[in-house]
Amino acid sequence: MRSGGGGLTPIISEGYPFIGGCFVLTLLFGWSFHPLAAVIPFVLMLYFCYFFRNPNRHIEQDPSVVLSPADGTVTDIVPLETDEDGFLQEPCNKVIIFMSVFNVHVNRSPIDGEIKLQKYYCGRFRPAYKDTVGFENEHHLLGIENSRMRITVKQIAGILARRIVSYVTLDDKLKQGELYGMIKFGSCLEVVMPKDVAVTVEKGQKVMGGKTIIGRIKD
Repeated sequence: MRSGGGGLTPIISEGYPFIGGCFVLTLLFGWSFHPLAAVIPFVLMLYFCYFFRNPNRHIEQDPSVVLSPADGTVTDIVPLETDEDGFLQEPCNKVIIFMSVFNVHVNRSPIDGEIKLQKYYCGRFRPAYKDTVGFENEHHLLGIENSRMRITVKQIAGILARRIVSYVTLDDKLKQGELYGMIKFGSCLEVVMPKDVAVTVEKGQKVMGGKTIIGRIKD
């Protein structure tokens, strides 16, 4: 696995300032005021430990499939004449995955491949379930390519998610299921796959990052 914020630790490093800050407030409020005053920062500390969790998952490597990049719920599957970002330049399908504030928020590469496109867009912070957030909101786009396919995966900030974290850069090579970033506090991801990759999930289905197969190359 790539070094950086993801690593193999049970809590990713981006969570340490939140957890540490709440720990200090818990001690300060409990010592200076009353033990009951420490309840709120203590509960927040527990939540941040939960939110920034990085569960250890065994990834079954399979070059013929596309894995979900995130935990969450499939909110839509959209056929496209061509991808909106011009990386695939062929008919494709877009799978949209919504991540609630209770989902694991680390993101994993859906396939083995090399990053051939990377773009970061500043934008608005509309609710992540809105149809147009992929165009309007802050987002981070990766185009990943291997010998069998090209895909794009887009991290999209939501109304609470105002910080997209990336551990990778252009020309980096990713293993299938490898951590490449996260989005803080509720968000969504879009995966665009060519038409010759059959979509294997349905709208409303729960998915797990690095575990659920969302596409399979057609025979």
